[in-house]
Amino acid sequence: MAEPGRAGATGVVARGDVARRVAASAAAGCAVAGAVAVTVAVVAGPGPGLTGYVSEAGIAGSAHAVTYRIGVLALAGAVLLIAAALPPGVRVAPALLACGAVLTAVSGAVTCSAGCPLPPFERTTVADLVHGGASIAATAAVVLAMVALAVSRPAGPVVRRLAAGTATLALPLCATIGLAMLVVGRGSLVGVTERLLLGLAVLWGVATGTALALTCRDRSL
Repeated sequence: MAEPGRAGATGVVARGDVARRVAASAAAGCAVAGAVAVTVAVVAGPGPGLTGYVSEAGIAGSAHAVTYRIGVLALAGAVLLIAAALPPGVRVAPALLACGAVLTAVSGAVTCSAGCPLPPFERTTVADLVHGGASIAATAAVVLAMVALAVSRPAGPVVRRLAAGTATLALPLCATIGLAMLVVGRGSLVGVTERLLLGLAVLWGVATGTALALTCRDRSL
C-alpha cells in the first residue's frame, strides 16, 4: 500500500506534468498561428520585399497591421508558454524566455514609423528606437535561452539537442545582422538574414513545444 505522503507527492508531480504538457502543446500551436499571421501580413502588405524589415508590415495605417500585431502577440505567447513548459530544475532559460516574451509583446505594441528606420544611417523617432530595441533584445533573449537550454541537463536530451542545433545556426545570423546594420544599413542582406533568423526561431519554438509535450506525455504514462 502506497504511503499517503508519497501518493500525494506523486499526484502533484502528475498534475504538474499535465500542466506543462498543455502549455507545451499550446506553445507549438501559438508559434504556428503567429508565424502564419505575420507571414500573411508581410507577403500581402505593400512593403519593400526582402530589402525591408518584417516589422514594416505593422506600421500604423497598414491594411495588415492588425494581423501583424496579432501574429507577434501569438509568438510572444508561444515563447512564454515554452518557459512555463520547461521541466523543473531548468534555471536560466525560463527567465530569458519570459523576458523575450515581454519584449516581443512590446515590439508588437509599439509600432515603428514608415520604413522602420534605425541608426546610424537613418533618422529615427522615439517609437522607432523603442520598437527596434525591443525587437533586438527579444531575439537576443530567445537565442541566449537556446544556449542555456543546450547545457541544461534537466531540460532533457531532445530539448538540449534542438537548442544546441538552433543556437549554432542562429548565432552567426545574429552576428551578420548586427554587423550589416552597422556597416551597410538597410538592404537585401539584412532583410534576408532577418527572415532566416526569425524563421529559425519559429521552427525551434514549434519543435521544442512538440518535444516538451511528448516528453510530459511519456512521463504521465
